[in-house]
Amino acid sequence: MKVTIYTTPTCGYCYQAKQFLKRQGVSFVEKNVAADRKAAMEMVRLSGQQGVPVISVGGQVVVGFDQPRLMQLLQNSQPKLGAAVADAARQAKKNPGIPSSGAYVGRVRSGSPAERAGLRQGDVVTALGGQPVVVADDLHKLVSGMPKGRDLSLTYVRNGQQKESLIRL
Repeated sequence: MKVTIYTTPTCGYCYQAKQFLKRQGVSFVEKNVAADRKAAMEMVRLSGQQGVPVISVGGQVVVGFDQPRLMQLLQNSQPKLGAAVADAARQAKKNPGIPSSGAYVGRVRSGSPAERAGLRQGDVVTALGGQPVVVADDLHKLVSGMPKGRDLSLTYVRNGQQKESLIRL
């Protein structure tokens, strides 16, 4: 899912919208319409508006920082892992048996893609779809950039042993 946000450097709502997207783990392209005339014309063509922020979520346009609408669009179009993750490095400090890089799995939601792939609390995800996962944010970005319904390889460490499975997001 492609997310583009049209902003200006002095727009407070633009800043809030970018922070919201980051908290949701959504990767996005930012276009500064104050510095990029082509981006400004693109924004007006898409939205009919000259004010910012304008946010495009998978081709759907949201004018202004409409958090409920953004949440609705993101939930409908974004694949979900179904697991709470954190940086493994933080957990490794507390428990030397945990790898120092990757995404530490804290909680796995019942019926989620993570559960169907066999992930459990305490696992550390080190790769998704052949792409390395060094910190939890890497995993969030990889998941949010994948199309729904696609099978991907999942590499993780459990009790010091590297394991692989398939996950369908």
